[in-house]
Amino acid sequence: MSKVNIKPLADRVLVEPLPAETQTASGLFIPDSAQEKQHKGTVVAIGTGKKDEPLTVKVGDTVLYGKYSGSELKLDGVNYLMMREEDIMAII
Repeated sequence: MSKVNIKPLADRVLVEPLPAETQTASGLFIPDSAQEKQHKGTVVAIGTGKKDEPLTVKVGDTVLYGKYSGSELKLDGVNYLMMREEDIMAII
């Protein structure tokens, strides 16, 4: 997990996506052109939450999120997703 000097506002969460799978469960290697982005990642930073709703995720949680969730941003050469907590579907 990376140290990030960014503090999301309100109910926003900064997620570092996990790398794409390079091998199938049966051991076959997947070429770069056929790899799909995973829809899970690690929470790196969280906001303070809304006035009446505290955040349920915490830093270090591994989460599942929707395919089109969040805004992509790149900080110090690392890709992140900034999304609202409501875009997170589950904590795993």
